[in-house]
Amino acid sequence: MRVSDARASAREWVQEEAQSQPGFGGAFLHGSINWMADHEVLVPTSDVDLLVLNDTPPPAARRGKFRYRDVLLEVSYLPNATFATPEQILGAYHLAGSFRMTTILADPAGRLGGLHAAVAEHYARREWVRARCEDAANKVRRFLKGLDEPAQWHDHATTVLFAAGVTTHVLLVAGLRNPTVRRRYVTVRELLAAHNLLHVHEQLLELLGCRTLTPARAAGHLEAVAVLFDATAPVVATWFPFAADIAPDARSVAIDGSRELIERGLHREAMFWIAATALRCQKVLAHDGTPEQRATFLPATEALLADLGIATPPDRARRAAQIEASLPQLMATAEQIMAATPGVE
Repeated sequence: MRVSDARASAREWVQEEAQSQPGFGGAFLHGSINWMADHEVLVPTSDVDLLVLNDTPPPAARRGKFRYRDVLLEVSYLPNATFATPEQILGAYHLAGSFRMTTILADPAGRLGGLHAAVAEHYARREWVRARCEDAANKVRRFLKGLDEPAQWHDHATTVLFAAGVTTHVLLVAGLRNPTVRRRYVTVRELLAAHNLLHVHEQLLELLGCRTLTPARAAGHLEAVAVLFDATAPVVATWFPFAADIAPDARSVAIDGSRELIERGLHREAMFWIAATALRCQKVLAHDGTPEQRATFLPATEALLADLGIATPPDRARRAAQIEASLPQLMATAEQIMAATPGVE
């Protein structure tokens, strides 16, 4: 499917489903599709993110990923107040890119168009690029603080995993690249290669815990997670923010997308989403699975976490300290990338 067709389908969904909802304030495409040209092909392992502004989203807002006219949509809802001023968006690293280049699907009050123009004008100014790098670094710190809160083992492991993962976003933002989710380590590798900084990529993989992982080991973990995913998807009953990612419609992204990276020789870069999927499945099973299911699938996930070096509380504490200690140098590298990136003013 061409990107233009996917955009058209997203617009149709907004017109059919979202526009008539009480409190509707607008909708726009979000994420990777905004960085693609109309003629490009949207691969089956990709979804289309769109954000809907609504202060009182309907119950259906919780469905997340779903198929609409052969497109896998992922719909998220945010309050209208999130988009009150250009400054709110310019300093938010996860939003600004989607206002620099976006497809506005509906804008009943004309507000999104004005915000888009203002953000696009100031997006590449160094002060705002630096602010977004700091925003990403602060997100790393917030994840790390989660280790101090009481939580189950899979939540603490997820906290450390995502703290490591967001380090890639600090650098992607500095280079005016898309801070993508599943493919973050692939995208940051491309950025760092362009700046002759591939040694930094190795450091990021070290923080993730997979720098020396072999292709065979990564492939084995993926196959185990595929079995776990297929057993978990039918039992999801409790709603979590990620619940729609553990569903049959999302398998092409979670499993097939990771397999595609391994087949391309990017097995280490695939490990972030492989581990994230395993831990999300474990959280579902902790709430909705049977004791037998939890016992069956625990060893494979423990083996995955052991390979990443975050299997035990002391492991996770050590990794958190390493991530925290890396932040000053990470910000220095971000400044280096900013200085060398065309367009940063």
